[in-house]
Amino acid sequence: MKALKHFFKTIHFITISVFFCIVLSVLITRIAPHDSVPSGHAIASITQPKTSTNSADEQIINHIKKTTEEFLSSYTEISGELKPGDSLSTSFTRHNISAEIKNIIIEGFRNTIDFKQLYPGNTYTVYLDDDKQLVRCVFQSSPIDTYILERSEDEYVAKKTTVYLDRFTEYLSGSIETSLFESFLALGESPKLIYSFADIFSSKIDFNTETRKGDTFTALIEKYYKEGEFLGYGNILYAKYERFDHKETLEGYYYESDKVQGAYFDQDGNELGTYFIRSPVPFGRVSSRFSFQRMHPILGKIVPHLGVDLAAPHGTPIIAAADGRVKFKGINGGFGKQIILTHGNGYQTHYGHLSSFNKEVKAGQRVKQKQVIGYVGSTGLATGPHLDYRIQENGVFKNPFGIKFKPKSTLQGNDLANLISLQSRIAQYLDAVPFDTRIVDVREIVYTSKKNPVSLM
Repeated sequence: MKALKHFFKTIHFITISVFFCIVLSVLITRIAPHDSVPSGHAIASITQPKTSTNSADEQIINHIKKTTEEFLSSYTEISGELKPGDSLSTSFTRHNISAEIKNIIIEGFRNTIDFKQLYPGNTYTVYLDDDKQLVRCVFQSSPIDTYILERSEDEYVAKKTTVYLDRFTEYLSGSIETSLFESFLALGESPKLIYSFADIFSSKIDFNTETRKGDTFTALIEKYYKEGEFLGYGNILYAKYERFDHKETLEGYYYESDKVQGAYFDQDGNELGTYFIRSPVPFGRVSSRFSFQRMHPILGKIVPHLGVDLAAPHGTPIIAAADGRVKFKGINGGFGKQIILTHGNGYQTHYGHLSSFNKEVKAGQRVKQKQVIGYVGSTGLATGPHLDYRIQENGVFKNPFGIKFKPKSTLQGNDLANLISLQSRIAQYLDAVPFDTRIVDVREIVYTSKKNPVSLM
């Protein structure tokens, strides 16, 4: 009798699932076209605004939703949330889920979920039938990452659900009053977007020292929403920073192809990223410049200052200026805790007065550009928390802000032609934007990738 009951419940579940899939496939052909988001980030596309579903479609969707909810309500539902220190197994045990069900779920998800990437706040719901057998488990690690394990005949099948998101393309512009940071905040944007914008030009301008009142900025950005809830930012498709006196204009276009990993390029196809970034402490304040005649604030005498001091709060992350290898990590006299990196072509960079090191960075180890190597402090001879940053070229110390480095790459052939075409499309796009408009396009997209196109807040 139990087997027969199990059979009919399984058939009922499969019937509902098949019906849902068939109707959904019909609806997808009737709703506005979707952009599929592959791994990585989507390149800019000038699209038509999303059209909304008609009332008949909404009635069908609501009916499916109601039927599914009624069906699942006939089962025992156990919901839980991972707490600090939890594994999926320990959380299941706390909610009195049997060892048998626990093993089925963990084994079923083993090739779908990376159990090393579980975090507090991840949620799950387990559905059991009258015989306490597993019917379904839904695990959600983020608003766009939902996994389902469900019974199908005599086995359990795991899958990642398809997610529909609304991608808003927005136009931002403003001018500098006090700082780039404050100007972006005035537009209602988060620090995450500010850092991303500054990072585009990190090899061209130091936003600590080189911004001036009256400088202007423009950006074409992506924002992702799910059912009206803001999830986070996508790409900055286009960025522009112009000097108040119009003597210098920096522009960056996001471009990627089969041969080119997504990066920002100028109008001539030169990658904006260079082998060295301008500052290893984004938004730090220059408290002392490169000088051969500097009065030392502690020693009280003239001592050459062959670097720049970047003041920032204690514990601010310090990033590697370029790819390199850790030559030295330790205590170095008046520099306190210091890291020295060696790079190609005779370059070395020095980072002094650190409060602590990144524990994962070891002497002799290779590091990547923008990797966190330590944290701002005041060890050694220092009057307050700051980074003493120095660059050596063939043994000679140079002003870090006076060196111009070559771009990492330059587009050629079809990629250069495609970039020029992209520039033209974006120019037309921006010219068509009404003066008082921020939202310039809305598009429904299908999120199918294992790699997030969304930088979650």
